[in-house]
Amino acid sequence: MPYWLKTTLGLMPIVIGVSIVAVILLVVVRQAVPPEALQASSDAVGNYLQTVGGIYAVLLAFIVYVVWGQFNDARTYVEREATALVDLHRTASGLPKLTRVEIQQALRLYVDQVIDLEWRAMAHHDEDTLEQVGAHLDRVWVAIHGCRPLNECQHAIYSEVLSRYNDLSDMRTSRLSTSRARIPFMMKALLYLGAAIVIGSIYLMYVDKFWIHAAITAALAGAVAHILFLINDLDNAFAGHLQVSKAAFERSRRAFDRAIHLVDAAA
Repeated sequence: MPYWLKTTLGLMPIVIGVSIVAVILLVVVRQAVPPEALQASSDAVGNYLQTVGGIYAVLLAFIVYVVWGQFNDARTYVEREATALVDLHRTASGLPKLTRVEIQQALRLYVDQVIDLEWRAMAHHDEDTLEQVGAHLDRVWVAIHGCRPLNECQHAIYSEVLSRYNDLSDMRTSRLSTSRARIPFMMKALLYLGAAIVIGSIYLMYVDKFWIHAAITAALAGAVAHILFLINDLDNAFAGHLQVSKAAFERSRRAFDRAIHLVDAAA
């Protein structure tokens, strides 16, 4: 299924459902409140709705900006970590054979488990799995620490490997930090309460024809539901419809295979 279609199918039931519920509640309010009462306070309600709507729009814009920034940061860290993995794997090829094999095997296991296990673990805050996957990088460190370069060239490569390993470790830490970042509960509560207030305020407006009132209500409720869906999805960068892709790590795995074949052919 195309990515855009999957996202649309996930979004449509929420938007349509919220719009329908909003219209049903509008029917209840119009039955309970006489039109004359709404008409008498129409100007005051209009001013109030303009103020509340403006405040809520600023809040939504701010939250969208924050979660989109966090999502882009997560995507950047994933790309940089995948690049650091390939660099470390290639650079380690210049070390003594035993160390090289230990490092490259540990890196391969690490990438496999990041793809197969860690994405789900980041989405569900499964710290045990995150530690299990991170243990493969500890094996890389043990192999580097135990390496004994045999000549001046290998000493230079060894220093570079240490640098690459530190870069990789930093990128992993940054990626995991972005996976743990969430909008505070109080902020989420304000978002949903504000949505209820703004949509509910439309019920207090005086509109003579019901279908016009219903169309305005449904459109506003659907738009707000769409934005809240987007915020909720972007807030967890490694789950949902808009999650960060694993493609960078999959490219790293293919690069590992190519590097191994080249080294074997050269030998």
